[in-house]
Amino acid sequence: MSAEDTKPVVAEEAAAPKPPTANVFSMFGGSKKEKKDEEEPETKEEKKGDDEEAAAEEEVDVHFEPLVQLEKVDVKTNEEDEEVLYKVRAKLFRFHGDTKEWKERGTGDVKFLKHKESGRVRILMRRDKTLKICANHLISGDYELKPNIGSDRSWVYTVTADISEGEPEAQTLAIRFGNKENADKFKEHFDEARDAAKK
Repeated sequence: MSAEDTKPVVAEEAAAPKPPTANVFSMFGGSKKEKKDEEEPETKEEKKGDDEEAAAEEEVDVHFEPLVQLEKVDVKTNEEDEEVLYKVRAKLFRFHGDTKEWKERGTGDVKFLKHKESGRVRILMRRDKTLKICANHLISGDYELKPNIGSDRSWVYTVTADISEGEPEAQTLAIRFGNKENADKFKEHFDEARDAAKK
C-alpha cells in the first residue's frame, strides 16, 4: 500500500451524491406519474379521430365464398289444399293405458283445417320450435268433447285414428287452453265440424 492510498479523503473530492434520475424510478413504476405530467392531454378532436380510425378498422367488409352452393327447396306442409278455420294455442296430453297416466304430447298452435275439395275438417297441432306434429286426425261424427274433471278450460275426447306418429291409432287426448274463452271457442268449432261430418 502506498501513502496515497491511505491518504484521508478531503471534503472537496467526496462530491455529494447526485439525485436519482427518472430511470431509477421507472424500475418501480414511478415514472408513470411524471410521464402523465409531461404529456399534453389529448384534445377531444384527437380522441374522436382515434375512435373513428378504430371504428373504420372494425367495419372491414370481409366476404367468404361458400364451399357448397345449396339450391332452394320448396317445403310442403300438406296444408296447401286446406283453409284454416280456427287457430289457438294449447297444450295436448295423451292417456297411456298401460301405465294409466297422462303424458304431455306438446305445446303449440292447434288448427282446424278444412279441405277445399272434400270439405272434411281435421285437427292439426304442431309443437313450438320443432314444429313436430303431435295431433293429426279428422273429426268424425261420433267424436264428443267431454269436460275434464275440475277444469273449465280443458277437454277430453277419444279419436279412432290419429296419424301424428305415422300409423293410425286410437287415442284418448286431453287438450288444455290458457283460458275458458279459448276452450269454449274450441268446442264451438269442434261441434260444428262434427255435425258437418254427420251429414
